[in-house]
Amino acid sequence: MEHPENDPKYKGLIVNKGVSRPPSVNPYLPKRRKEEERSVAEYVEAILSGNRVVLSQAVTLVESSRPEHQEKAQAIIEQCLPYAGNSIRVGITGVPGAGKSTSIDAFGMHLLGKGHQLAVLAIDPSSERSKGSILGDKTRMERLSLEQDAFIRPSPSAGSLGGVARKTRETIVLCEAAGFDYLFVETVGVGQSEIAVHSMVDFFLLIQLAGTGDELQGIKRGIMEMADGIVINKADGDNIGKAKMAQRHFSNALHLFPLPDSGWSPQVLTYSGYYNLAIPEIWEMVDNYIDFVKKNGYFERKRNEQAKYWMYETINEQLRNS
Repeated sequence: MEHPENDPKYKGLIVNKGVSRPPSVNPYLPKRRKEEERSVAEYVEAILSGNRVVLSQAVTLVESSRPEHQEKAQAIIEQCLPYAGNSIRVGITGVPGAGKSTSIDAFGMHLLGKGHQLAVLAIDPSSERSKGSILGDKTRMERLSLEQDAFIRPSPSAGSLGGVARKTRETIVLCEAAGFDYLFVETVGVGQSEIAVHSMVDFFLLIQLAGTGDELQGIKRGIMEMADGIVINKADGDNIGKAKMAQRHFSNALHLFPLPDSGWSPQVLTYSGYYNLAIPEIWEMVDNYIDFVKKNGYFERKRNEQAKYWMYETINEQLRNS
């Protein structure tokens, strides 16, 4: 009689029939390899049609340090240039913790409600030690990141302001070619990055806080001379009185500066990005500024000067890297 242990139903090891091809770790890997072979003409066609996925891939090429990627990115930008320049570019800066990303979320939802398409380019500071960046700005834009008409692209500063300026300008061209009529550029909020961003936007918005002891520092820094508008954030609850006092301080300080080349007198407003208070008033100020500088011709002059500055900086960077 055969021992019961030899019966198949009592065996602990069952060998299944093998498969001809084991499953891939990433089933989309072959598809992604094919996408990398997309031609310049295919990139441009997809960007002009508003394809967000291809737009993101083109921005990745712009930010890449590989020579073959940079060459392809430059070819894409050259073909997209004729379709760029039709947006309103707004630079947004402020001290760390001023609520820039939360404010952008509120500003963006307001613009989307008026039928605009918005692209947000958030420059994230990189670690000096690891050169890495958590790219966390997008997490503060909870509502905006879910909208179909919004495109949010966080980018690392990588410790190079010149590189940030070049890559951001080129990304602006791609976003405008994709059909976005409003562009936000958020700075890291420290160092000289504000100067670089100021050279590529139409309206420069400075976000400040009240009751933090920063009013005097804001007045001392040259950044106030660049601002076309100043807004005091977190003007809610018990902080309203402090915000109104800070508004008066900044308004008085602005009177000490000479009138900007635009002829526009910068305004100081209070608002709450968290509670969405006074958001329409801020964008009424932006719209009034754009109308004002378009009528007196400063808008076009500034765009031309920015284009010259871009060319100058690009040539300088190429000479330094050669």
